Amino acid sequence: MIRDPYDNFKFRVKWDGRYVAGVNRVSPVRRTTEVIEHRAGGEPSIERKLPGRTKYDPITLERGITSDTAFEDWANSVWKLGSSPEGLHDFRKDIVIDVFDETGAKVLSYFVFRCWVSEYQALPQLDSGANWVAIEHIKLENEGWERDVSVVPPASD
Repeated sequence: MIRDPYDNFKFRVKWDGRYVAGVNRVSPVRRTTEVIEHRAGGEPSIERKLPGRTKYDPITLERGITSDTAFEDWANSVWKLGSSPEGLHDFRKDIVIDVFDETGAKVLSYFVFRCWVSEYQALPQLDSGANWVAIEHIKLENEGWERDVSVVPPASD
């Protein structure tokens, strides 16, 4: 039996062993491998293609501003890196992105490795005439990701 696709709004993000409060948007988790084209000397009219370097796109996390300081704390550890040795211990973190089905069961999980904050937005544009939620975001550079194959979706009926 083929199951319906999973909803894209049931997810949580974890680092330092705990889920981070209020994350409401995660950019695509994507990698791209360069294509190296070459021609063999005896076959001048045929181009061959080989995989080259793989690049992992930054991942952006967004949430409404709350009293939780997890985004700011991590961003500050990178910002203070050059001026303080305290920032060195938590400069990079591995994160986990968990996806849940409509019943709340975990169905997918991805490990993202050696992340660090390259961009931090503490406040959005403020406008007293607007009806918006104040959003903060961090952009995470990373060195790769992989699916946690131990997470198996529940069996369908």
